[in-house]
Amino acid sequence: MALIAFASAKGSPGVSVTVAGLAQLWPNRAVVADLDPAGGDTGLRYRAENGDPLNPSTGLLSLGAAVRSGQNAALEDHLQTTAGGMRTLVGVNTPGQVLGLGPAWQHIALTLRRAAGYDVLADCGRLTPGSPAMAIIDQADAVVMVSRGELEDIAHVRERLRGLQGSLHLGSIDATPTGIAMVAPASDTRGLSDAEQLMASAGLPVRGLGIIAEDRKAADALRTESGRNIRRSVLVRSLWDLSQRINELTTMTGRVRQTAR
Repeated sequence: MALIAFASAKGSPGVSVTVAGLAQLWPNRAVVADLDPAGGDTGLRYRAENGDPLNPSTGLLSLGAAVRSGQNAALEDHLQTTAGGMRTLVGVNTPGQVLGLGPAWQHIALTLRRAAGYDVLADCGRLTPGSPAMAIIDQADAVVMVSRGELEDIAHVRERLRGLQGSLHLGSIDATPTGIAMVAPASDTRGLSDAEQLMASAGLPVRGLGIIAEDRKAADALRTESGRNIRRSVLVRSLWDLSQRINELTTMTGRVRQTAR
């Protein structure tokens, strides 16, 4: 199974909604791991199957406590199921809790990569230098940068990927497959290819994966329901196409994986 890291370079382009939407359309069993160091949204946005709030103590915090000393932990023991049927690793509420996890991040990343029976879709939030989520990026089978289509947003992605070039081995035979998904109108036919060319001109072999169609009504619905009632929305159709391309990305050959680094 695969560990796929989703992140942004600036602002809030919609990483959380994208990951939650993809999980509902994913061809394999999927877990949404809320790993945003700034504080996660899953525990606030979704309810448990019985309608109660999700338990903030069962998730990233409990997994971190279990692996703090380096022992193995079963991811299944730290997952919850939302009312819409999404399996999730609930994130932290405050940046202070992130700091409290400390060196456990390395063990969390390994646990997610070794998860049996699941593809893990990891919401890493905004990537900044020194972010604890870099432990996830280092172990990921693929990385997806989510960006809005404005030139300045794409430029921020380019600069962030330049900073990650060594970690991702971009341009090498063992590179982590990396792509860009762009939040833009469904009719946008140029923005993604322009972004791909901009990355290539900077020496960054990054694949344009697809458009995440702007659809506020459908995005709001994804936050509160399973998405069955919006299957025909432009957002869900774009996420379906994106899920296929991300799966192709994870099967790209050439990356040499080790059991641990």
